[in-house]
Amino acid sequence: MPLFSEKGGSTILEPLSFADWQQRPAWPAVSLANTDPVEDLAPHVGRLRLIVLNFPKFSDGRAYSQARLLRGRYGYQGELRATGNVLRDQLPFMLRCGFDSFESDQQGFGEALAHARTLYSVVYQPAEDGRTPISMLRRQGRSLLTSS
Repeated sequence: MPLFSEKGGSTILEPLSFADWQQRPAWPAVSLANTDPVEDLAPHVGRLRLIVLNFPKFSDGRAYSQARLLRGRYGYQGELRATGNVLRDQLPFMLRCGFDSFESDQQGFGEALAHARTLYSVVYQPAEDGRTPISMLRRQGRSLLTSS
C-alpha cells in the first residue's frame, strides 16, 4: 500500500504488533489495533519513533481517540501513521488529531493530502494541530478572516 507523509519523509521501520512489542519494548516502532491500550505506551513515547494506528473500517473512529491521547496527554512527538481504511475525505480530521503519515491506496490521496490543511479556514474545537478555535479568536478580538 502506498505511503504518504506530510513531512516529506517517513520512518522506514517495521512496526511490531502491540503483543510482540510488549515482549521487545526497546523496539522503536509499534502498531496498535484500536482495541489495544494506548496508555501502556505512555512511559515509552520519548523513545518511540513510529506508532501506527489502524482504521479497520471508515466508520470506526477509535484511532482518532488514540491519536489525540498520544499527542495531547502523553506528548508523543514521533511519526504517527494511519493505516487500514484511510480515506482522503478524513484527512483534515486525521491531521487535526496528530497523524502525519498515511497508508492508502485511494486514488488522488497525495493531492488531497497536499490541500487538506487549507480546506477549512477556521476550526471550532481545540485539537492536536495547535490551531486556535474560533471562540478563542473572538475572545481575543482577533479577526476571523485570518487563520491561526
